[in-house]
Amino acid sequence: MAVTIRLTRMGAKKKPFYRVVVADSRFPRDGRFIEVLGTYDPRANPPAINLDRERAESWVSRGANLSNTVRSIFKKGGISVQPAKASAGVAKAEGPSQADSPA
Repeated sequence: MAVTIRLTRMGAKKKPFYRVVVADSRFPRDGRFIEVLGTYDPRANPPAINLDRERAESWVSRGANLSNTVRSIFKKGGISVQPAKASAGVAKAEGPSQADSPA
């Protein structure tokens, strides 16, 4: 299951308001989600961003993908957008590189 952190649209016609949600990437934009992390109101001046920082960092560290818009919102909100490093014991697959192969 590929988990994505993305926006889901709320609000009235011509008055958008967004929730930042964790959802399975196979579900539609406004469909089922796993958890609500916060809100984003682009109409406020400056845009209002309310996030649960601890839960967001937890999902990112577990490998959740971020949409481009959410990535920029997280940067503005000061949330680390770098996923956790893979464990040091896991190495790249060994074998001849393409530069070494006779072709």
